[in-house]
Amino acid sequence: MKWQPAIKDYQLYLKIERGLSKNTIDSYTRDLEKLTHFLGKNDIVLSPIIIDKNTIQQFIYEIAKQVNPRSQARIISGLRSFFDYLVFEDYRKTNPTDLLEAPKIGRKLPDTLSEDEIDALIKAIDLSHPQGERNRTIIETMYSCGLRVSELITLKVSDLFFDEGFVKVTGKGNKERFVPIHYNAQKYITIYIDEIRSHIKIKKGFEDTLFLNRRGKGLTRQMIFTILKDLAIKVNLNKKISPHTLRHSFATHLLKNGADLRAIQQMLGHESITTTEVYVHLDRTYLHKVVEKFHPRRTN
Repeated sequence: MKWQPAIKDYQLYLKIERGLSKNTIDSYTRDLEKLTHFLGKNDIVLSPIIIDKNTIQQFIYEIAKQVNPRSQARIISGLRSFFDYLVFEDYRKTNPTDLLEAPKIGRKLPDTLSEDEIDALIKAIDLSHPQGERNRTIIETMYSCGLRVSELITLKVSDLFFDEGFVKVTGKGNKERFVPIHYNAQKYITIYIDEIRSHIKIKKGFEDTLFLNRRGKGLTRQMIFTILKDLAIKVNLNKKISPHTLRHSFATHLLKNGADLRAIQQMLGHESITTTEVYVHLDRTYLHKVVEKFHPRRTN
């Protein structure tokens, strides 16, 4: 088995069997391409079936000179997944990455915005043109529902269940969940649909896509990044922000205001509660409040 056919088969497995997004698959593929480039550069002729731990360890030593520990750990994780696939398909008996140690990295706390900073971003939007009304609705929706950028740009008109107060969101691995949506966001979406979207000549295939560009097609991830970046510059916000910053802010503000961690987990679409627990570390007073409220020795 050669590397390129093995990688293509692996990509199909990730897409069809595991239902991963194109971005995730591309990330795994880049890690494997780094390995094959290393093998070619050093004239190492080993197929995916016979490559051993020592060779992969040499690659990790080399890559460690170029990337930070977090990226190094991600690459090891990506390689481990690939070789797990080969073992699963009976191409190999063992995974050569099983005994590799990933570098120890601390959990990076996500950047967040205050409620005032989010309000400032929204107020800075120029509502004198149609894209302004759309952009305000986009930010209100992301912040109201804690959406990933991929979830926002794939949101459909048919996913809106305003009578019930929910939107249907398609998350990682095509897993669907229903997320409550604040009445303010509902109001802006309704205005956008009735007054802006209804006047756009929609291209075939995008009839049900909620947020559209001027040409009647769906928005790209990069367009959402650009919208936020431009607004941050406009209000002199000295923070590096992205669409994910709004998602982190949504979760953090809910937690600070007393929301249950399990409820936040469901709204964010996290498979594991440990992923959601990172928000506890942003506000240590939360832990103190939990003890005060629920501990049997609490003071009355």
